[in-house]
Amino acid sequence: MAADTKALTTGLKPSATRVVSRPGRSAGLRACIIVLWAALLVTAAAASPDFQISTSPNSQIRRIVSLVPSATEMLYAIGAGPRMVGVGSYDSYPPEVKSLPRVGALIDPNVELILSLEPQLVVIYGSQTDLKQQLARAGIGVFEYRHAGLADVTTSIRALGQRTGTGARAEEIAAAIDRGLEGIRLAVRNRPRPRTLLVFGRERLALRGLYASGGIGFLNDMLQVAGGANVFADVKVQSVQATTEQVLARRPEVVLETRALNSAWPSGDREAELNVWQALASVPAVRNKRVLFLFDDRIVIPGPRVVEGTRVMAMALHPEAFK
Repeated sequence: MAADTKALTTGLKPSATRVVSRPGRSAGLRACIIVLWAALLVTAAAASPDFQISTSPNSQIRRIVSLVPSATEMLYAIGAGPRMVGVGSYDSYPPEVKSLPRVGALIDPNVELILSLEPQLVVIYGSQTDLKQQLARAGIGVFEYRHAGLADVTTSIRALGQRTGTGARAEEIAAAIDRGLEGIRLAVRNRPRPRTLLVFGRERLALRGLYASGGIGFLNDMLQVAGGANVFADVKVQSVQATTEQVLARRPEVVLETRALNSAWPSGDREAELNVWQALASVPAVRNKRVLFLFDDRIVIPGPRVVEGTRVMAMALHPEAFK
């Protein structure tokens, strides 16, 4: 697992800061698409909260395609990486995925390309019913994946291990995740839990289109483990499209804005993005300068690096607990 903290935050040490170069027009457009895709993904999960997996154990599976970044990371972690022959459009970790064909993602799967790769197993989102039917007609095995709660990360790892014949390694990874999360809980257990607004999307240089974690789902669970209290804990959905009026009413003591690295704004715009929050100067988080930017794939991709992502969040909320 990577040891470095890839984050832009006002709460972490300068050595953890990642400098992002200013993208061109095409890169900016790509960033907007990624943020929209992330919002659609969490919203889709919220609409179908039941965690479902299709499994049919087969240790002879040798060709695997995954459209799901978190599942791709899981497959590599449990030792099935050498069998990967195709990955989704947004897969970026581990580095080995960069050489593999891109087969689309949640809303744009390339069925023709997937079939041409002759996979024996395809990992898809649980909401991709049309793709599931097409693969079934072709006689290709399917593993249905849904983003749900934090506990479902280890459930998925174990299920993928069973499906691919790597159960022993999967159990080791899952157990290590459980231990790591418990260690973070213990580190922050006696500390005050600041009321936190966890934002994973909004328009550039504006507080419009603001998407925040609701009271269920892996982001909410990570925030709890990290020692925060979600201001939208009572709203039992994974994604809340919040208005500024709601933010004013909820009065967060901390605002955590998180993004995947490839959808983060340029580092030179950081001060301008911070200034956007001055429109809500009466909010305690803004008044006390506790609006923090965390640009880290390990937070937004609920895979085997989820302990690292939760620790980044905990360090932002309780830096004194990790000195």
